[in-house]
Amino acid sequence: MKIKLFNDKKQLSGDLKITGSKSESNRLLILQALYPALKVENLSNSDDTQYLKKALASDEGLIDIHHAGTAMRFLAAYFATREGREVVLTGSQRMQERPVKLLVEALTTLGADISYEKKEGYPPLRIKGKRLDVNEVKVQANISSQYISALMLIAPSLPNGLQISLIGQVTSAPYIKMTLGMMKNAGIEGEFTGRKIIIEPAKNLESKTIAVESDWSSASYFYSLAAISETANIRLGIYREKSLQGDCCISEIYRQFGVETHYEKDTIILKKTSQKKPRHLSENLIDSPDIAQTIAVTCLALNVPCTLKGLHTLKIKETDRLAALKTEIEKFGSSVKISDDSLELIPQKDFRKQVSVATYNDHRMAMAFAPLGLKVPFEIEDAMVVSKSYPDFWKDMEKLGFNVDRG
Repeated sequence: MKIKLFNDKKQLSGDLKITGSKSESNRLLILQALYPALKVENLSNSDDTQYLKKALASDEGLIDIHHAGTAMRFLAAYFATREGREVVLTGSQRMQERPVKLLVEALTTLGADISYEKKEGYPPLRIKGKRLDVNEVKVQANISSQYISALMLIAPSLPNGLQISLIGQVTSAPYIKMTLGMMKNAGIEGEFTGRKIIIEPAKNLESKTIAVESDWSSASYFYSLAAISETANIRLGIYREKSLQGDCCISEIYRQFGVETHYEKDTIILKKTSQKKPRHLSENLIDSPDIAQTIAVTCLALNVPCTLKGLHTLKIKETDRLAALKTEIEKFGSSVKISDDSLELIPQKDFRKQVSVATYNDHRMAMAFAPLGLKVPFEIEDAMVVSKSYPDFWKDMEKLGFNVDRG
């Protein structure tokens, strides 16, 4: 579905409850499958979480997780430990182009029985579950933190726990710390020091209910809206001042755009307190690459040159996000330079009109560009791709006064 988007209001205000974090929800679902005594509240209603939940409940031999990249990584590890169970784990065409070789190699080092159904290094995977007795593994740490989190999540269910040695620069370390923090909240013992992660074995866990915090990646789009607006007072729940999510760094980054964050119980309040903006924004997002698209579009809207680094993992996401950002931003008349791990925006003050933004099956492309509707009317193609992480996004934009013409 293509939508036309615009909002000429100078003030933004609203009170929104954002769906539970996809990242937290997916981790807790794996832990709950391993330890049924755990109870989970405020689960994400995203497509990715629903696909993962359905896969965990299925007794079929073919498991299709569509575009859900986190589910592919986490389920590959999970099914490798299910003794006597054999599955073929597959996904969309794009998912079959996203590499999993490093994770498969790590799992086979532990004793897993995994083979490739088509192209080596890529899904679909045939997984024959078995007991994994090896308790040490080395993993390249500069590709995807999800590989590491996948290993961590199954570690306590292994007979001897697991010691993971990280090789190279660690990418998205906050996501590793988030995984460990959630495991500790569930009652699992472990530590992450230097380049080593140690998870102790746990046969059983005490009954416990864990509430999922709302998604900070989703909150980032409202920070962008607040920055671009003249005045804003937007309340978002459910959020915690001491968050496990790395993307909470968005609150500090957007202070440079005059957006202040206030905490009130389980709510954050975003207020535009000034019209200040940086003359040039430079950020290394190696620990939070998922907010790169949001920041780039904010800078485009406010005519702020920016240099964003630490983005090498964006090339293996739902699409090559660096190439996609360059193509779509340049439709509006500005210039973008990209490398394997960076993006440089050279904005132009005037925007081209009647632009149609492609989304490349990538939910973050749709949501990151949406705030630009405060500056210029434009179209977003395949707009319902947002259901991957935030199905109610367009409804919430309408609550803030946006005209969302679904044609």
